[in-house]
Amino acid sequence: QVQLVESGGGLVQAGGSLRLSCAASGSTFSINYMGWHRQAPGKQRELVATINSIGSSNYADSVKGRITISRDNAKNTVYLQMNSLKPEDTAVYYCHARRYGSSWYDYWGQGTQVTVSS
Repeated sequence: QVQLVESGGGLVQAGGSLRLSCAASGSTFSINYMGWHRQAPGKQRELVATINSIGSSNYADSVKGRITISRDNAKNTVYLQMNSLKPEDTAVYYCHARRYGSSWYDYWGQGTQVTVSS
């Protein structure tokens, strides 16, 4: 079992920065992928960024160059550094983890609100 707790959300002005954190606990040794998704009001949930166990990452086209995902394996924590934020980045950001036991399992955090003012 994996538990995910996000933190770092808040209200920022356009052009500002935020750093989101997601701390994983439980069966963290078996986590293969971690990532961030977001859901804006009235919108579908979308992928923001993912990172695997060896540090390979990928990003949504809309955030490339502005957002960086990283992880600290020793702390079982994944980060999302967000720069040059835009109002359209406003959303609830959810941490996600996928691990393999006898099969694949997916876990989600509770979400953290990011609001970017115009």
